[in-house]
Amino acid sequence: MASIEAMWEELVVRVLARVDKKDFLRYLPRVCLAKPSAEEDPLADVETFDGPVEDPTAPAVDGEPARNRMLLFSANDYLNLSTHPAVRKASAKAALAFGMGPRSSAMVSGQTEYHRRLENVLAEMHKKEACVVTPTGFAANTAFLSALGGVATHNAASRRPAAHEKIAVFSDALNHASIIDGLRMMERHQQAVVSVYRHSDMQHLDELLSNCPFERKVVITDSLFSMEGDFAPMLDLVQLRKKHRFLFVIDEAHTAFVCGRNGGGIGEVYGIEDQIDIIVGTLSKAGGCLGGFVACSQKWSDLVRGLGRPYIFSTASPVPVIAAAYAAVTVARKEGWRRQAVWNRVQEFAAMTKHPATSPILSLVHMLERGFHIIAIRPPAVAPNACRLRVTLTTAHTSEDVKRLVSALSECVPGLNRPVDQIAARL
Repeated sequence: MASIEAMWEELVVRVLARVDKKDFLRYLPRVCLAKPSAEEDPLADVETFDGPVEDPTAPAVDGEPARNRMLLFSANDYLNLSTHPAVRKASAKAALAFGMGPRSSAMVSGQTEYHRRLENVLAEMHKKEACVVTPTGFAANTAFLSALGGVATHNAASRRPAAHEKIAVFSDALNHASIIDGLRMMERHQQAVVSVYRHSDMQHLDELLSNCPFERKVVITDSLFSMEGDFAPMLDLVQLRKKHRFLFVIDEAHTAFVCGRNGGGIGEVYGIEDQIDIIVGTLSKAGGCLGGFVACSQKWSDLVRGLGRPYIFSTASPVPVIAAAYAAVTVARKEGWRRQAVWNRVQEFAAMTKHPATSPILSLVHMLERGFHIIAIRPPAVAPNACRLRVTLTTAHTSEDVKRLVSALSECVPGLNRPVDQIAARL
């Protein structure tokens, strides 16, 4: 399989030779902030815990009207890291020491030592050579796809890629909007021919790949689909990669830090990190902060920095956000009980309801009036005939919270504890 990586690496090297003739990307500007004292250093001591800690911002219960207190089942803060003491401390100390930090793009003066340290730990976590941190998860996908399109453009014999020089991209029908928009951008610039395969339908994808005359093929998919709550068939995709020799790209937005013994995502779960070429992820969900990243080889990293327009032309993330994200990643790696707590809640929900829950994302019914914050998902996030209410289970929830939720759901949907196919018409 080394030849697959070698082919794409060679294409990337050719592009870099054209767009970076002066070798500027090797010398990415990195601002040296004033060195803080040991007490001021936001990353000097990232404190972790062996079990749950009380949230000091939780509202008092006594005397507060019950209708104003709700259990939040609609956020993506899977590991409850947004309020972790270490995350708060790192962000606050960084803000006191540096304010927001340099307000510029990473290619000018926005990249600091703290950005580099975060990129290094993310690369290590996903077993890749390098990583590029972007301001948002949306920007991570569009920056990578912008760079991917550049492979076609800058390897073309003329100004626009000829038909045989384009990249064939195969995308799951339910991929995130950031992937869809990035692919539309590639199509508009005549860099790619995009084929959409039926959701998780490996037979359909196999047929499309078998009939594709292009040499340069890419398959891109979410690892966990945010509206359906189901996982991509990763092992089947790996087998197709071996058969059809495509570049394999996954978006780990909902699995980074949540899946895998060390939080390394879906690749770590199956031990297939070496079969995934590009990993796109976010720091805004299980990371509890804000931002995105692309974990990849060093050459791909250089290309994303050199051609990823959402990265090049966006102001870099503020230092307090980066410091908080670094702390969050550190905590996610060390506090494995948080991941276990999430999956415990999933198993409890499935056991109580007989609903075939396989992930922390569930599509059910509205419970706002009963003290549960569960928001309707409507177009354009989903198709007009696919509206639903989405439950997200996190570390912050207790077994009692799940029992209350199931009890309330049972009142709205009689027979929820029966097999899901018997009650589907009621949902």
